[in-house]
Amino acid sequence: MPSERGVKLIHNPVLNKGTAFTDQERKILGLRGLLPPRVASQELQVKRVLSNLRSKSDDLERYLYLTALQDRNENLFYKAVMENLAEIMPIIYTPTVGQACQSYGHIYRRSRGLYITSEDRGSVEEVLLNWPHRNAKVIVVTDGERILGLGDLGTDGMGIPIGKLSLYTACAGIPPTQCLPVTIDVGTNNESLLRDPLYLGLQQNRIEGQAYDELLDEFFAAVKKVFPHALIQLEDFATKNAFGLLNTYRDRACLFNDDIQGTGSVALAGLLSALRITGKRLEDQKIIFLGAGEAGVGIADSIVDAMIDLGLDPGEARKKCWLVDSEGLVCDQRANLKKHKLPYAHSHEIVSTLLDTIKAIKPTAIIGVSGQPKQFTREIVEEMVKYNVHPIVFALSNPTSKSECTAEEAYQWSNGKAIFASGSPFNPVTLNGKTLVPGQGNNVYIFPGIGLGILYSRATRVTDRMFLEAAKVVAQNVSQEELDRGQIYPSIETIRQVSVRIAAVVTRVAIEENLSDKVIPENLIEDIRSYMYTPDYPEYL
Repeated sequence: MPSERGVKLIHNPVLNKGTAFTDQERKILGLRGLLPPRVASQELQVKRVLSNLRSKSDDLERYLYLTALQDRNENLFYKAVMENLAEIMPIIYTPTVGQACQSYGHIYRRSRGLYITSEDRGSVEEVLLNWPHRNAKVIVVTDGERILGLGDLGTDGMGIPIGKLSLYTACAGIPPTQCLPVTIDVGTNNESLLRDPLYLGLQQNRIEGQAYDELLDEFFAAVKKVFPHALIQLEDFATKNAFGLLNTYRDRACLFNDDIQGTGSVALAGLLSALRITGKRLEDQKIIFLGAGEAGVGIADSIVDAMIDLGLDPGEARKKCWLVDSEGLVCDQRANLKKHKLPYAHSHEIVSTLLDTIKAIKPTAIIGVSGQPKQFTREIVEEMVKYNVHPIVFALSNPTSKSECTAEEAYQWSNGKAIFASGSPFNPVTLNGKTLVPGQGNNVYIFPGIGLGILYSRATRVTDRMFLEAAKVVAQNVSQEELDRGQIYPSIETIRQVSVRIAAVVTRVAIEENLSDKVIPENLIEDIRSYMYTPDYPEYL
């Protein structure tokens, strides 16, 4: 029997079944007359949702419709999402979520998540205690400074934690009541937002230095006290803070940075799949990264970890990875390099452009994480074809408008030879009578499964080994049929199965690394599946 009755019941999104309440439930729970008389099954409700969704004029309208559905009936929302993931995921997450964040203050409807501001210093614990669900298990937190490839959006970046946690539920069965989105508002340096009367955040420039560090330290300490078993995912922090936060707290909290470790893992998975097409070995690859921030270094570190796992010396493995930033090739001839770039500052003369770097290094793969569109030009792709039968071209910057090149451009300029992946989705391309399916290197293949494994195993920390094993799982789950059409990530419809398998390897790693006292059951996969949330309506009588 639910804890609420009548109007309060149908206004509670966790308990509400809408028109699916049975006649008997309506009679006993004080719902008679509050709903249309016809009882509709959840399946019929999903059909109504899809009909309404598809009638909307654009994706932002679809986003708003789905947000409203989530606010009134969470089970129905997730039922629709899980059964139509390929259609709905680009609406509730990238690329549409970027547009939603840019318009956040103008389209705001109903509060979701927690906002902790620099004015809350000294009382962060009190703010966390205002959250209505005492069993928060996954927290996604951002300070809004580097939202996707869109930059500093301040509090308007809240759409990212909300969207990520929707994917934790849809793709890995984490109960929505255990998911907590958090935005830490320390101000914004985005002048257009500061001038916008509808902006919802603090109208001040960002605090930095000691004041910033103390607020974040208080946040992590408060989470440990209020939600002691929660996993924390750091999301869209600027590079200057992201590495420092990860390195400071990774051994003190159950925490990871999705832009560094998740992006690294999913890109590694795509590379491992691509090598199933080329027939080459990972340790023989030479990779150039356009972008030397969180994503670029995160991916390079993941590839290095995989090469070390294959027996390479760490120094030798790092020499397979070359970074290019806004000033050109990262090399030992350059002064004043930031600390996170130094491990990849190899011995080489200064090179100013990406094209000249490619000519000098002759890589097997180029990976774009620059946040700058159109950087992979025809000349660059054609240059890659000179050295590789199947050049690997990953244009991973989000959203779609920031992609280094499109799928169609990569395929056409390489005459169908390129193995392509992007951060946001592109449609299949038909060339020379063959349909090529671009891969989407979306972190959704990684972080939900990592989270599921951490929660299931009750692991106390998140380790790089977990991300390495997760990447292997993703690559192994690409079928030969998918590889034959150039697809290097599993079909999105299989994501829950992939998440379960990732959770299984995370559990094993946690036990091996003495981070969990979990006892492996006879059938680990089935036991994990039984642990997952499903959006079917409960029977209240």
